[in-house]
Amino acid sequence: MFKPKSHQNDSLTKKHFYQKKSFKITMGILLVIVLTGGIAFWRADSLLKKVSGGGGLLNSIAHSIPGVKDELKGEKDGRINVAILGMRGEGVVGGGTLADSIIVMSILPKENKVSMISVPRDLYVTVPGTQDKQKINAVHAYGEQDGKGKGLENMKIVLGDVLGVPINYVASINFAGFKQLIDAIGGVDITLDQPFDESMQFNEEHVCDSFFTVKTGKWQNKIVKSHQTNAAGVSVVVKRKIPKYPLCTAPKDVLECSGDFKLPAGAQTLTGEQALCYVRSRKTSSDFERAKRQQQVIQLVKDRMLSVGTLTDFNKVNGILNSLGDNVRTDMQLWEMQKFYDLYKTIPQAQIYQRVLENSEEGFLYNPEQGVAGYILLPIGDNYDKIHEMVKNIFTIAPQSDIKPK
Repeated sequence: MFKPKSHQNDSLTKKHFYQKKSFKITMGILLVIVLTGGIAFWRADSLLKKVSGGGGLLNSIAHSIPGVKDELKGEKDGRINVAILGMRGEGVVGGGTLADSIIVMSILPKENKVSMISVPRDLYVTVPGTQDKQKINAVHAYGEQDGKGKGLENMKIVLGDVLGVPINYVASINFAGFKQLIDAIGGVDITLDQPFDESMQFNEEHVCDSFFTVKTGKWQNKIVKSHQTNAAGVSVVVKRKIPKYPLCTAPKDVLECSGDFKLPAGAQTLTGEQALCYVRSRKTSSDFERAKRQQQVIQLVKDRMLSVGTLTDFNKVNGILNSLGDNVRTDMQLWEMQKFYDLYKTIPQAQIYQRVLENSEEGFLYNPEQGVAGYILLPIGDNYDKIHEMVKNIFTIAPQSDIKPK
């Protein structure tokens, strides 16, 4: 079809413009921006769904609109309580979903104060929604059998009962995520007054299985637990002993922490692997001493993550995101994560108050004579009253005598 000359000139002008190198470069840049923005959006949404188990980025955008004021749970009351759980990881040999590290952090934003309370894994509690008594580290594992996220919710319930405060949020991190996180931020700097040596734990004898295969020639009685329904229709745990069960160690080439973990005295930077071994070690000291080391490393991680060097280094931030995506779970939504992070940045030098629940008068727990449940811990007085009082007043009472205040 014939076009008027003016239209032909317009078409030629547009064609010439589209062929110009500058136009191609401009469109290329715009394409990269669009693709990058789309990937970033998808990644944030994907990451959120992995970490928080739902919600998605679109559901959280409304909370970021200027003028919309949202508060974190507990913020109105001036105290935000967050439970942090550490575990091997789903599918990992050795009780992957058992919460073997349990720390509850309380933040008082207006007073620039933070407390950390470690709850031992051997504390004997009632599993929420049942009459079943178990060590608290198993509560998460039992909950996850009922559905993803149920373990986190059950831990919030039982920790709230133990400590006497509402647990506003909960997050879990597995061993792989912990190591990746430490490595992503360039390690953690620590100074030890004396050498550290864990020569027993990582080469312990265990009941022989597909991982522990090197027979030691030793034996023990094994207790097998099973769930059965009694005449009243209540699910109960039945324990049965199997005598003379062989014990094994793991082959040397797969021993955790090289089998004999050591750190020299003095200043040093721990890698992710070293930091994990350090916070897991307990055999040559105790589970309570391990809890204190865990609190120490959490502070070091916080200091490094909030440092300018980490926050402005793309590779470190990217590494942190990667470690979070597959290895962290939480009930926080994206806007809550962002607000929590912004809030915590404002108190980088907060005064830290630390406590470890342990088997002493000061630790509020005792261990009864060993029975069918094995080694367990119970609250002094067989109720949580003293623990509730301590938690309520943790920011005003004298610090635990064997923990140096920071």
